[in-house]
Amino acid sequence: MKIDLAWLLMLAEQKTPGDPQVVDWGALVAAVARHQAEIFDVPVYDSPQARAAALLQLLIHVPALERSNALFASSVAYAYLVASGLKVITSPEQVRDLARLVKSGEASVHDIAEELRQWSR
Repeated sequence: MKIDLAWLLMLAEQKTPGDPQVVDWGALVAAVARHQAEIFDVPVYDSPQARAAALLQLLIHVPALERSNALFASSVAYAYLVASGLKVITSPEQVRDLARLVKSGEASVHDIAEELRQWSR
């Protein structure tokens, strides 16, 4: 599953209340590039959960929107898992707790991916 700028903008419009404006286009461009990063043709993030984790981490720490960035980042990660064909079962509390953990800086991409694996099949 490959994402692009249009996909991220569609999610921002659909999933964040009041359709906040983009204040850092570079964050969105970086998110697109990060999820498809490769070293010598080997993906840096080797699973949908790892790619979703990389997106979540980047978009929380490098805000793209004027507000609602944690909601946007969580929505992007969730939507990425679903678009990758995975069934996702989680609760609002689990999403909130993961976003808080990511925002605190205490979770690595690997840690985030492990949590997302618990949500998806």
